[in-house]
Amino acid sequence: MFKMSFLKKLFVLSAFVFANAANCDINGCVTFSVAAGTGCAWMCEYCANQLGTNNYYFTTPVCAYQTGGCMGNPIAGVSYTCCSA
Repeated sequence: MFKMSFLKKLFVLSAFVFANAANCDINGCVTFSVAAGTGCAWMCEYCANQLGTNNYYFTTPVCAYQTGGCMGNPIAGVSYTCCSA
């Protein structure tokens, strides 16, 4: 069975906590911030799960799908918004 290191567990927990219990507004958008070290792969998965669709976009050009997955350079503490398309 796979065991995560303590630091990895702490990172996953901090990324979850900093996601700020996202609020899906009437426009079908979710706003959240991330902890240091959180990448676009996590952000894209989070948006898809919160919005209930893979058809969404970020309101700022932080993450985008490219060969190899969801890529970009999110900054810790910045608010990001994704909306269903």
